[in-house]
Amino acid sequence: MTACMVGWAHTVFGRLDTESVESLIVRVANDALADAGVAAADVDEIVLGHFNAGFSPQDFTASLVLQASPDLRFRRATRVENACATGSAAVHQGLRAIEAKAARIVLVVGVEQMTTTAGPEIGKNLLKASYVREEADIAGGFAGIFGKIAGLYFQKYGDQSDALARIAAKNHKNGVSNPYAQLRKDLGFDFCRTESDKNPFVAGPLKRTDCSLVSDGAAALVLADVQTALGMRKAVVFRAAEHVQDFLPMSRRDVLKFDGCAEAWKRALASAGIALGDLSFAETHDCFTIAELIEYEAMGLTREGEGARAVAEGWTRKDGRLPINPSGGLKSKGHPIGATGVSMHALTAMQLCGAAGDMQVKDARLGGIFNMGGTAVANYVSILERIK
Repeated sequence: MTACMVGWAHTVFGRLDTESVESLIVRVANDALADAGVAAADVDEIVLGHFNAGFSPQDFTASLVLQASPDLRFRRATRVENACATGSAAVHQGLRAIEAKAARIVLVVGVEQMTTTAGPEIGKNLLKASYVREEADIAGGFAGIFGKIAGLYFQKYGDQSDALARIAAKNHKNGVSNPYAQLRKDLGFDFCRTESDKNPFVAGPLKRTDCSLVSDGAAALVLADVQTALGMRKAVVFRAAEHVQDFLPMSRRDVLKFDGCAEAWKRALASAGIALGDLSFAETHDCFTIAELIEYEAMGLTREGEGARAVAEGWTRKDGRLPINPSGGLKSKGHPIGATGVSMHALTAMQLCGAAGDMQVKDARLGGIFNMGGTAVANYVSILERIK
């Protein structure tokens, strides 16, 4: 326990036409500092999570955080990137700076603006998070990659269309209660299960309701060492923070196992000294519903090939034995790449502080987070607990 979250901020996710990468960064940076009661002059280090990959013409963005206050001038500022896990990569880098005693207070920001990019270009940009040499020609972009994974899973374990629809319906229902979510509509199982003009097949067995949304948005955290945090208004400690990187080519791995996800969860639970069942809830990376299904198995909630049981029997509902994505997940909330991992941490902290409003999970004490880059290539797990 070397660091805590002491403040956070979150924009609405969605199509934010009146915003820019810079304005989003400035807003959440100032809001997070105000939430923590920390002056900009007291920040020792800044870490910005920004995937970009062509979404923004401004590709050198670390110093944009300094636009939030002249008192941030001359602070160390670094942009980090690790595909769809970019936000968690920024959070974990901030933790390392505190752990190394190179910083006492770190400001972490995650941002992405995707909706100003044309549809075909969005697909090309996202495919940069794949192994381009072998995977860039898969039809349908990243949806095509996960559509291929879904097809292989169906071949091995049978048609899982009901399970995917239940996951989508669960997350959309949860998202209604999330004021930051891009799509706050309870679509229901029947709509998610049925192909229609409004819910066509996108790639393989994946329909539109199986795919996360293209989004703009930002989130920010203020991290502090534990001693400093205990003197502040609130403190959510990292019981564990583990990062596992796997091979980039899918051809070198069994893509139905998400071994990197499994290893990250194994290390995090061991580091925290808890079992999976001790968690009050988890926010997991449902970029596509098939990803959440396989993550149930990788985290140890079910055996391989039995992930459907967890959602069919209601284990992962908000009132279930282990609520998964009470925020609505990426499926409902949206998925601005660089902001996603930071958002997961902010929303988890809100739950643990009893400040999640209509999203609130009853008696939330321990929260788990899994943020994934690529096809379980970059794997980050955090376990959080409120200590003040």
